[in-house]
Amino acid sequence: MSGKERLPVTGAQGGLLRLVATGQAESRAELARLSGLAASSVSLRVEELLEARLLVEEGSGTSRGGRRPRRLRLAPSAGLLAVADLGAHHVRLGLLDLSGTPLAVEERACDITAGPETVLDWMADAFDDLLRTHAPPGVPLRGVGTGIPGPVDPASGRVVGPSRMPGWNNYPVADQLGARYDLPVLVENDANLMAVGEARSWPGSDNLMVLKVGTGIGCGVIVNGRLHRGRGAAGDISHVRVRTDSSVMCACGHPDCLEAYASGAALMAALAEAGVAVDRPADIVGLVNDAVPEATSQVRNAGRLIGEVLTVLVNFFNPDVIAVGGSLSAAEPLIAAIRAAVYERCLPLATRDLEIAPARAGQDSALLGAGALLLDAVL
Repeated sequence: MSGKERLPVTGAQGGLLRLVATGQAESRAELARLSGLAASSVSLRVEELLEARLLVEEGSGTSRGGRRPRRLRLAPSAGLLAVADLGAHHVRLGLLDLSGTPLAVEERACDITAGPETVLDWMADAFDDLLRTHAPPGVPLRGVGTGIPGPVDPASGRVVGPSRMPGWNNYPVADQLGARYDLPVLVENDANLMAVGEARSWPGSDNLMVLKVGTGIGCGVIVNGRLHRGRGAAGDISHVRVRTDSSVMCACGHPDCLEAYASGAALMAALAEAGVAVDRPADIVGLVNDAVPEATSQVRNAGRLIGEVLTVLVNFFNPDVIAVGGSLSAAEPLIAAIRAAVYERCLPLATRDLEIAPARAGQDSALLGAGALLLDAVL
């Protein structure tokens, strides 16, 4: 297994390394322009990063007039990030290089109701297994991160009041992973990670709402190109009260929350009552594609309720994009119903240039988001 080391960077070195890692700069001149540092200061720090084998300089970059500069990039040996997207019944695990490029991705079954100690120990063992199997020789692990399908206090890395996660409330996830690895640790809500990863797929759009509609319902908010966490609950639309003809008690203890009607778990329960058994929310999409009327009706109603909640938020926040991801996002009636509700009820100015569409980044979006945020913690 690769070693575990903290990055040997100080001061402005981390900012310069981040600019190269994220692809914003590939030459010393670009680093000077973007960082605001003097060219001599940039050159000195780049030489230190080259000597530390965190950067390499090779080939020729883009010329802005005159001789083409040497191109800077992260050294392949700079390090690895181990990240996970933890769900109710599975976990997606990845090894990324420091630029956020996945080197290995695996999905494994995992039951979150087994409790935090069991799940986190299992996840750490899975990370170690990935490192043994896929890490290039001598390349150290630099940080560990995981998404959690529930609210996370960003200051402490503790889970706060999650639904369908017995034993996780107020559990110090960051402390447990930190004790095992003694490295920078990222613990973040899964929808927030999806939002960060998804935002990279919408160039030119700085304000996004990214929905995750799976077993539960979550939403990540990107404001001016950056994740907006608030104090940890920003974007949590799952417990907004909705208007319906019936009344259902939510796991949070309040009646008629959006999640109690429109989440994958709620749809599975409703279908079971109608005599249609499904094992996981993704199976509902297959039923919709096969034109099973009970499934299509439930999904369309879920989309309408989600859209009604979003109408208030679209008028208030006025995003460029609403991207819908998660296991239910492949059901076309869901997104069609969300669009119909939003376009019917929102102000014309709010929807004139609004795009409501399936998420683009794919099933690894949360891993990519974890890599981007974890790099900031590592640096």
